[in-house]
Amino acid sequence: MARSAYTTIAGVAGVAGERARVFSGIQPSGMLHIGNYLGAIQQWVAGQGQKTNFICLVDLHAITVPQEPADLRRQTRELAALLIAAGIDPAQTTLFVQSHVRAHAEACWLLTCQTPLGWLERMTQYKAKAQRQESVLAGLLNYPVLMAVDILLYDTDEVPVGDDQKQHVELTRDIAQRFNGLYGETFVVPKPVIRESGARIMALNDPTSKMSKSDFTRGHAIRVNDTPEEIRWVIKRAVTDAFGSIGFSADPARAGVNNLLQIYELFTGQSRAAIEAHFAGKGYGALKADVAEAVIEGLRPIRERYERLIGDPAELDRILAIGAAQARAVADPKLREVMERMGFVLPA
Repeated sequence: MARSAYTTIAGVAGVAGERARVFSGIQPSGMLHIGNYLGAIQQWVAGQGQKTNFICLVDLHAITVPQEPADLRRQTRELAALLIAAGIDPAQTTLFVQSHVRAHAEACWLLTCQTPLGWLERMTQYKAKAQRQESVLAGLLNYPVLMAVDILLYDTDEVPVGDDQKQHVELTRDIAQRFNGLYGETFVVPKPVIRESGARIMALNDPTSKMSKSDFTRGHAIRVNDTPEEIRWVIKRAVTDAFGSIGFSADPARAGVNNLLQIYELFTGQSRAAIEAHFAGKGYGALKADVAEAVIEGLRPIRERYERLIGDPAELDRILAIGAAQARAVADPKLREVMERMGFVLPA
């Protein structure tokens, strides 16, 4: 379907169909780790200039579980600073905080009223999280509708996700198609774009589990802004195996060594053949030492830029305010269109 017309602003294409639109969201809870950086952020950076990109710090999603207000405020700014330090260019990508664009919360209620309860109760992540909590907040059930709104407000064409998030994009498609069927063509129906292999970085203390932002166990992950000393400490204690040889392998018993080699591969850009030749005849101590230095050097410029940005909160807030204005210029007209189609009397 055709996109809504809107005013051209910096960082956002203004002609319908000019470039594919891509929407990505990330929660300001926990700290970014190298799995986030290698698996998603590097791809976001590489895609700048090729497509129209929206990256949203989804603080409204974060409060579906209890949050300390001071922590949420701090982590939102920290996440913005880390994304910019990692290469997200606000001149090319619309980077904004979800709660700064009120259309997200308003449209969520409108689409909640169009979404069957059974669709939400079947969501795998909801069922898994609900089983781990004594009391489930209603926001957790409604989380997928808010995610759908995030995507649909921007007439998004593509949503880059991992396999674990594909169901959310499929629900977004269902909601869009249902609304279009009831009220006429309103939403672009997005498609999930599954990230390529090589992006799944596993926990260093348990290489059978994916590295997680919400696991704060020391040794579980390397945070993007960790000090060199911390990085060396974590990798020195990373789980390996009892085989003693170093080589890429799909064998689950060799997951620890394979994880370290994959991290080394992604940070150095070397071929697998060159990496295996480099480590031929060496032990796990040498592997860990070299992986640690590769990570330290790869993250050094990001850490240095982050320290400058986080030290100037006024400048960081100014950048986020510009991103929010850009996002509102797209989201607000779409919200108005949705309300008009549903029969609301709109203010002049």
